[in-house]
Amino acid sequence: MNYDVRDIGLAPSGHRKIEWVRNNMPILRELEEEYGVSKPFKGLRISLSVHLEAKTAYLCKVLEAAGAEMHVTGSNTLSTQDDVAAALADDGLSVFAYHGATDEEYMRHIEMCLENKPHIIIDDGGDLVSMLHTKRPDLRENVIGGCEETTTGVIRLKAMEKDGVLAFPMVAVNDADCKHLFDNRYGTGQSTWDSIMHNTNLIVASKTVVVVGYGWCGRGIAMRAASLGAKVIVCEVDPIKAIEARMDGYDVMPMKDAAPLGDIFISATGCCKTITVEHMLTMKDGAILANAGHFNCEIDMPELEEKAVGKREARENIMEYRLAINGESKERVVNVIADGKLVNIAASNGHPAEIMDMSFAVQFLSALYVKENAGKLPKKVIDVSKEIDSVVAAKRLEAWGIEIDTLTEEQIEYLNSWNIE
Repeated sequence: MNYDVRDIGLAPSGHRKIEWVRNNMPILRELEEEYGVSKPFKGLRISLSVHLEAKTAYLCKVLEAAGAEMHVTGSNTLSTQDDVAAALADDGLSVFAYHGATDEEYMRHIEMCLENKPHIIIDDGGDLVSMLHTKRPDLRENVIGGCEETTTGVIRLKAMEKDGVLAFPMVAVNDADCKHLFDNRYGTGQSTWDSIMHNTNLIVASKTVVVVGYGWCGRGIAMRAASLGAKVIVCEVDPIKAIEARMDGYDVMPMKDAAPLGDIFISATGCCKTITVEHMLTMKDGAILANAGHFNCEIDMPELEEKAVGKREARENIMEYRLAINGESKERVVNVIADGKLVNIAASNGHPAEIMDMSFAVQFLSALYVKENAGKLPKKVIDVSKEIDSVVAAKRLEAWGIEIDTLTEEQIEYLNSWNIE
């Protein structure tokens, strides 16, 4: 078997986790049943780098059932669940990932995942694509295209497209309605707070929560914070999103003004250094910091490590840093969850299964779209088709047993007419 996992003996636990999510992901189950017969990916190699836990594992199993030869790694060193990786390896998939890998080991696993010279890429954050455009361009000769799961990855891809270096088409799965409207908002909103509450064992009601970034993830985090009884402050650089936040009922201000007011700070921007030591020095003693963006660059951890006069593990997954305040004899403590990495997956179980059912159904159908249009797509970031969005949405409603109205022929004619006479 071709794998590099922590302990293959953990497979039974991983199998149970995968079976649990399978029972709660009806859309993927339907795709598995439908395409397990026709096997449209037969003869194709797919390299996948997504947070390697049970829901991702089930997507891999569905793609394999549809004929793909799967090569799998994780997209974050703290999000890989070793028993799940072992289960996939036990089932014969090529798996290269283990929890707590060093940066060097992580990049080695990214490279190993690509050494099969894949036909299709499924990425989360853009590390597979980056490797194929930098260190190992020799491994991309068979690539017909791929899919990107998250906001940060799409940002990177669009920068590559703008610079004219993107070597193959990539579908922006993140931008699909059935992904960002539900995964980013409801998934991130719930799973971020699941993680923070579990790891801190503190109440949210009565606290002031500062949400940095008011994209779909920020919206979901703010919405759930308010529903838990917190006062919410939003920090934004986009005036349109700032207006939305204000009209949704939240206070809006720059980070420098929010820093002294917050009890819990959550960054979800896809950008770097949104929370710096300069901000931390004005925070309340004992403030809690978490990152809900893909990469661990939103909280300036290198600067914090450099400037801290001491640190200790306050709780599992929480590091307490002590900062000296200039001109004062006392110190200030800030608590960072999961080393500033993606809090809902690095220190918890990620999004609910039903949410990822929709997102991964979009992934599956987008990969199929890439396969069926091989050689026809431009080397650009491609939007998910409205047809895919509609199919996934219809399947979600069907799984709930919900029916909706349909337009009559007369209504369709009316909506497509410009002549009012």
